[in-house]
Amino acid sequence: MRGSAAAVEISRQLGVSAEIAELERDFLLHGLAPDEFAVRARALWSQLTQAQVTAAFEGAPWLSGIEEVWADIRSRGEYCAVISLSPDFYVERLLAWGAHAAHGSRWPAVPFLEPVERAGILNASAKVRIADRLCEEFGLGRRDCVAYGDSMSDAEIFAAVPLSVAVNADHHVSDLAVLAYRGGDLREAYALVTNEVLPVIPE
Repeated sequence: MRGSAAAVEISRQLGVSAEIAELERDFLLHGLAPDEFAVRARALWSQLTQAQVTAAFEGAPWLSGIEEVWADIRSRGEYCAVISLSPDFYVERLLAWGAHAAHGSRWPAVPFLEPVERAGILNASAKVRIADRLCEEFGLGRRDCVAYGDSMSDAEIFAAVPLSVAVNADHHVSDLAVLAYRGGDLREAYALVTNEVLPVIPE
């Protein structure tokens, strides 16, 4: 996603953009833990519906070319996975776009009847643990991986693999990455790694 996040898009649907922006600031600037962020966001999203989740997902500013990149990865016999701190009910929608796996923080089903369980909320270290588990499942090692990311929560996984690409990230993450990309098309970021440019298919 370019210039946004799942929490921002969901909050826009509910009219609580200012409130989630305050939580985002606390997370980025004041060390608010991911599990506490989730508990507070759950309170803001108490009336969330599946229709609003769909609208938030479909209206988000996704990078162009995601499905084409993932299709190319599959055609090479390789694997693509999404690991995000965002809610699983949002992240798992990316499976339909061609990801082999999509892991997000574990949230109760929408509409919410249960509280958020803190133990199910991912953090930066969890991204590495999940990547290791997926590598074992796919018969790979860390040396075979390329990590793409845009936030400080990607710092640990950037350090764990030999090749990392910061996508529209600030200097905190860009300085940690092997490669950096700014723009709106994942095909261009992918080309930095493959040295091949995927054709643009008119939408």
